[in-house]
Amino acid sequence: MEVGASMVASPSLRRVSGESAISWSAVFGGAAAAAALSLILLALGAGLGLSSVSPWSYRSSSGSTIAAGSIIWLLVTSLCASGLGGYIAGATRAKWEVATERETHFRDTVHGLLAWSVATLMSAAVLSSAASSMVGAAATIGAGVATTAPAMTPGFGPGASGSDVPTSYFADMMFRGGKSTDAAGNDLTREVRGILAASMATEMSQGDKAYLTQLVSSRTGLSPAEAEQRVTQTSTAARLAADATAAKAKDVAEAARKATAHAALWVFVSLLVGAFYASLAATWGGKQRDPESYRRRGL
Repeated sequence: MEVGASMVASPSLRRVSGESAISWSAVFGGAAAAAALSLILLALGAGLGLSSVSPWSYRSSSGSTIAAGSIIWLLVTSLCASGLGGYIAGATRAKWEVATERETHFRDTVHGLLAWSVATLMSAAVLSSAASSMVGAAATIGAGVATTAPAMTPGFGPGASGSDVPTSYFADMMFRGGKSTDAAGNDLTREVRGILAASMATEMSQGDKAYLTQLVSSRTGLSPAEAEQRVTQTSTAARLAADATAAKAKDVAEAARKATAHAALWVFVSLLVGAFYASLAATWGGKQRDPESYRRRGL
């Protein structure tokens, strides 16, 4: 009697074991729903975030509030989208005729995880250009702020620091109260700007200092001692301004680096939470789809 039962059960077991335990149609269906919902929620979050930002300080939310809201919305988006995708994958998968309760639970978990994986890859493909733009913008802030900040500082032209910083403001200070042109009408500030730019990184050479002293004295009527004092004060002020601008640029770059690092960490957390919740939701959908499988203690 036992041999006959074994012979009857064996073909069914062999037939079931030869079939795939994964319902790919259910996986892709859940992934499509998850990706679509995540896009919708991200668009809504972007709209809400932009509505809370204003160039007027009294109308705009604080930076910490916006950061906290972004993190919360990112987690909510991951939970909702991943949960929907996992539930659909579990609720629409094929029924398994031969599977224990433990194996059914494992298979539904795999369906949810696969739906989350496919949805993540789909979203990454759709949002690749936007993500690249955001990451590239953050990296550009860190790498290029040193070259843009001095250009926005009064008295500084294009360039970051050192010999690359022309400074017409400080060159004009040299000739304040006098003429900045020679007898032929040539502009002398151009030559002075070059000397000041060269002295940004290091101390001005004695030869350059003596030349500027003579030039300032002849064009402003100051005594040599007064002209030398003006050259010293002006070159020192130019160097301090360049150092302050470089320090401010480093602070901005450091802030951008920290913001990018924190964003990457929270994206990792949201993805991890989404993977777990998608697997869990798939078991809920599987129980609703095939409650008999969850009541089988063995074959």
